[in-house]
Amino acid sequence: MRVVLADDSTLLREGLVRLLAEEGHEVAAAVGDADQLIAVLERAAEAGTKPDAVVVDVRMPPTHTDEGLRAAVQIRERWPGVGVLVLSQYVERRYATELLTDDGEGVGYLLKDRVVQVDEFLDALERVGAGQAAFDPEVVRQLLTRTRRSDPLGTLTAREREVLAEMAQGHTNAAIAVRLHISQSAVEKHANAIFDKLGLIGTSGYSRRVLAVLRFLGT
Repeated sequence: MRVVLADDSTLLREGLVRLLAEEGHEVAAAVGDADQLIAVLERAAEAGTKPDAVVVDVRMPPTHTDEGLRAAVQIRERWPGVGVLVLSQYVERRYATELLTDDGEGVGYLLKDRVVQVDEFLDALERVGAGQAAFDPEVVRQLLTRTRRSDPLGTLTAREREVLAEMAQGHTNAAIAVRLHISQSAVEKHANAIFDKLGLIGTSGYSRRVLAVLRFLGT
């Protein structure tokens, strides 16, 4: 894949450049703030060399609040074919929820600690670059925990909550079956029960399903 990196930590940025290069990916640019990131995307769009994915930190100069998030949202609006993987030091529910108001395709949210787990980071990046969703299990867990007190999440069984958490991370039914050691038909049965209990019947498509569930979790 062709990737653009944006993080104000030189150490992390250069580490990711080396990691991705070793894995055979092309790092088209590595910058330290959101303005530079948008400028790189604008030049790439003009040249017809847009990246497959962007990795961006939530907090970057000058205020270190939400510059990266705002850049991510702008990229999704202006160049929807570019996948966006957002990195954050902590689970920041407001930021995760804002990202999830998108169409759910080619977007991900990982904690920075996940970067050191190379296989998981690369898997998330590749899924985002392929137009799929990839959300950190800890982000999903906290969203589930914070909303479990309110119905209708409280009506879900333990197994349905497990399936929901896997769906929220962006996994397909086939992948969920492998991860939970159950049949794919069982996953489909649990998924239908989840959507029925959450009032989400009628949604179609893998990404729409993930988006609908996560929008509910973010309320």
